[in-house]
Amino acid sequence: MPFRLSLVVAAYNEEASLPAFFERTIPEVEKVTQDYEIICVNDGSTDATLDTFIAVRASNPKLKILDLTRNFGKEAALSAGLDHTSGDAVIPIDADLQDPPELIPELVAKWREGNDVVVALRRDRSSDSFLKRSFASLFYRVIARLSEVPIPTDAGDFRLMDRRVIDALRQVPERTRFMKGIFAWLGFRQAHVTYVRHSRAAGTTKWQIGRLWNLALDGIFSFTTLPLRIWTYFGLAIAFFALVYMVFIILRTVVYGVDVPGYASIIVLILFFSGMNMIGLGVIGEYLGRIFVEVKQRPIYLVRDAIGFEHAHGRGAGKDDAQHHDRVGEREAQDGHGW
Repeated sequence: MPFRLSLVVAAYNEEASLPAFFERTIPEVEKVTQDYEIICVNDGSTDATLDTFIAVRASNPKLKILDLTRNFGKEAALSAGLDHTSGDAVIPIDADLQDPPELIPELVAKWREGNDVVVALRRDRSSDSFLKRSFASLFYRVIARLSEVPIPTDAGDFRLMDRRVIDALRQVPERTRFMKGIFAWLGFRQAHVTYVRHSRAAGTTKWQIGRLWNLALDGIFSFTTLPLRIWTYFGLAIAFFALVYMVFIILRTVVYGVDVPGYASIIVLILFFSGMNMIGLGVIGEYLGRIFVEVKQRPIYLVRDAIGFEHAHGRGAGKDDAQHHDRVGEREAQDGHGW
């Protein structure tokens, strides 16, 4: 049965990877359907990523380009691309070729079997650095224990989603977005395939340890309130032991007349509980900061130019707004050239 396939490619400074990416990806897409679109999101790149997208579109008009006003981050850029898809099936894929496009026919085959979501699981991550593998392993173990929603281990954004899943995803309004968790939260009938994660085709990773740490915090605080609950139980336990110790000190002083100077122990206890209070405030602050971001209701992303779309829509320009970009044709005429 004929169907329309949408690919979403969110890129930030991926100029070096894009020629090889399109050379390998387009033939794989055309193996399964001739009715397709590739939504290319330029997430505020400072290199020639946008020019490369425009050059490829000059020879293949099935590319559509979203040029964001600045770097909003991968989660927002991915949301922008997914918001603008029109396919019956949608596949987000990275431009660095660590996720092999040769897996696309297998994803489509699983989808045709009746699955709404086909998740690509990383069977081998030896191409990643030891530090990144260790950090990822620890994160998935922690979030598996904390999260109220089961999040698949070693699953990235690379997957196939049915149109019904995309429509459901567009109903999720949150601004602090951890897409792997949101995908899992949606549910639907799921299957999976496995693959070996390759090294980058070119360029360097944008995911340094600081950004990975922030993403991990977003994942934990977005999908569980357990840290707050743990701190409540910890406070109750400390209060109980403090009460027991208070009774013990009173009895020892009143009954046995034992003097308790305790300067050093008092200082230690004050420092310890002050530290615990600061940690507790920090946990509350993480949740409060996310509430602060949500209540401002700022757009998740802003689109500067939408090339190849009749209408640019989605949450970037305001919820459910439709904005027509009159200068798209002019931009293509000026910037379009052979690739």
